[in-house]
Amino acid sequence: MAGKRFELEQVLKYRMEVERMRTQEFAVARLDFEHASDQLSREEAQVVLLGAEFCQRHAELDCIEDLRLYADFFARKRDEIKDQQERVNQLDTVMSDRRDVLLEAAKDKKVLESLKDKKALEFRLSMDKREQNFMDEIAIQNKVSKSL
Repeated sequence: MAGKRFELEQVLKYRMEVERMRTQEFAVARLDFEHASDQLSREEAQVVLLGAEFCQRHAELDCIEDLRLYADFFARKRDEIKDQQERVNQLDTVMSDRRDVLLEAAKDKKVLESLKDKKALEFRLSMDKREQNFMDEIAIQNKVSKSL
């Protein structure tokens, strides 16, 4: 005996598709955040290495122009690191927002799945009850026909 079709099956399929899309959006946002974080780490490491190099070469630098170049470079790198940190913070916010949207989509889908499971259980129980009533009726009719 075929089961009764869930009335909201199309809505459930739609919500499953929405959840899949939200998962992809979250994955892209997380990937962007990780790339930006890696870039920030590389830039910070580069500044540390150049700072150490500058300290080593400080005594060797005899021209004020060389010192000015280092100072300008460090100033530019500080600005780049600041900009990259702001980008990382922004991407973190985007990733958090996408995570919240994904969780909401998962909840919506879960509600419909629970409803579908509940309806399927109700249907099975109803069919079991009808089958039991049918079997009881057959047993009663057999008993009545034997007694006649």
